Amino acid sequence: MIETERLILRDWGEGDIGPFMRHTNTPAVMRWLGGVRSEAEQQQAIRRIMGWQKERGFTFWAVERKADGELLGFCGLKIADTPGSPIEGMHEIGWRLREDVWGQGYAREAATASLDFAFDTLGAERVVAITFTPNEASWGLMERLGMTRRPELDYDDVRFPTLNPTIVYDIRPGELKR
Repeated sequence: MIETERLILRDWGEGDIGPFMRHTNTPAVMRWLGGVRSEAEQQQAIRRIMGWQKERGFTFWAVERKADGELLGFCGLKIADTPGSPIEGMHEIGWRLREDVWGQGYAREAATASLDFAFDTLGAERVVAITFTPNEASWGLMERLGMTRRPELDYDDVRFPTLNPTIVYDIRPGELKR
């Protein structure tokens, strides 16, 4: 568990699955992630995320607001796993928060804590993040965190043919802007 001023980043529980799907499997939230998914697809994705915690000791953690215990979405780390991509095997940060909390600084707060964990606990030498050019909110946060655009690492992801290219940012220890 990781605590910040307003958030708790924690392992997933069975009770998180329903609220997560209800609040984040929406057209607005899933716009840059291939669109709304079926319940079976969402269940499979959450089970995969839960498995990473057991296998690796980190994951895209459930993000809970301290003030009221509400599940806001996820933020955390994984090992980049798009086969054949130039970032495959690197530490990757990601986030997905429900629409009603956008613009309140929660994503930056959770991402900062996740990057601290990557560098201080995992000893990562580099962390990457991915998005698509039109997703200005996502790459804007990457830049506010101190991440640098790495066009030489861009690639086409077969899962998102209408959104490609997948663009890559990275950050190294000491570059995080608070």
